Amino acid sequence: MKRAAVVAPVRTPIGAFGGALRSLTAARLASASIKGVVERSGIDAELIDDVVFAQSYANSEAPCIGRWAALDAGLPIHVPGMQLDRRCGSGLQAVLTAAMMVQTGAADVVIAGGVESMSNIEHYSCDVRWGSRSASVTLHDRLSRGREMSQPEWRFGSISSMVETAENLAQQYGLTRQEADEFAVRSHRLAFESASRGAFDDEVVPVVVPQRRGEPLTVSKDEGIRGDTTLDRLAALRTVVPGGTVTAGNASQQNDAAAACLIVAEDRLDELGLDPMGYLVDWAAVGCDPATMGLGPVGAVKKLFKRTALSFDDMARVEINEAFAVQVLAVLAEWDWRDDKKLNVNGSGISLGHPIGATGVRILTTMLHDLRRSGGGLGLETMCIGGGQGLAAIFESA
Repeated sequence: MKRAAVVAPVRTPIGAFGGALRSLTAARLASASIKGVVERSGIDAELIDDVVFAQSYANSEAPCIGRWAALDAGLPIHVPGMQLDRRCGSGLQAVLTAAMMVQTGAADVVIAGGVESMSNIEHYSCDVRWGSRSASVTLHDRLSRGREMSQPEWRFGSISSMVETAENLAQQYGLTRQEADEFAVRSHRLAFESASRGAFDDEVVPVVVPQRRGEPLTVSKDEGIRGDTTLDRLAALRTVVPGGTVTAGNASQQNDAAAACLIVAEDRLDELGLDPMGYLVDWAAVGCDPATMGLGPVGAVKKLFKRTALSFDDMARVEINEAFAVQVLAVLAEWDWRDDKKLNVNGSGISLGHPIGATGVRILTTMLHDLRRSGGGLGLETMCIGGGQGLAAIFESA
């Protein structure tokens, strides 16, 4: 089976919720990342076989966003596109799906990516088309509704939000608010240090945002990093659940961003003049209890390590998507492993942000650029997934 190479991984800046990228739709962000991949790689767009794009909060403003964004980015009409969703694992799944296409010979060159514009997630109603007996309609916030409806209530009961799943883990593992805040401070510190030394510069594609008045604004920096975060400041925040551990400061942010890369058959790299940044080694997905969805990486990594005969000792970098600080701490406790020289060394969801459909590709992009700077090796990327899933993949730096 052919090896799947990762070429020219890039991402847009990560915008804050309602921030500088608010006026750009998910489709426009996706288009910007596709253009960035084509420009950075130098690939002849005529040779692209397909576009696989992830989005967890899709709508009909840009249906089948992989195809829509491919057309918007100026790719040839004959290049098809698709959309997929594995919630928080969607972006990584897009890469893995593209890799399977290449490994099996179904394609040689595929653009894989993910996007989310959480600022533009709409409200919707299920009452309007055929009317409502009460003469009133209910508007659902798709953002919060997607979290509430992540599992069949008849089987698992009601789960009010992903915060509830995090608090379940905090109770189960005896995790404290201070431990969560300490991890959040670490995330912001590492992200700030990485941004300050220009570690993200090579991976970011600047985005031009039209303004109502004046010249367009070029956004090139992540908006969520707070280098002045301290334990005292986090301690002053209220917990979402009275007496709980989760606050706005030790949970992942809501964001706008896109990320993408080329997935290319190894035997075509030289012919196409492409420089790979990494190769997929293997991957695994598992299901877990929706009420403790944050433990998803535990089962996924166990399955992956068993199949590959690899371990944490073999990894140069380990990434967990930082849905919540207590979620990361619970996973580390189950793994019985923590090495701060390898773990989320550039920050993650708490500091950089968690634009759901884009996060998996964003993490891969940052990890591969970091591995290239630091001497290479293997990188492990893991995702917990709302609704009770885990996803893990190992990549080797080129």
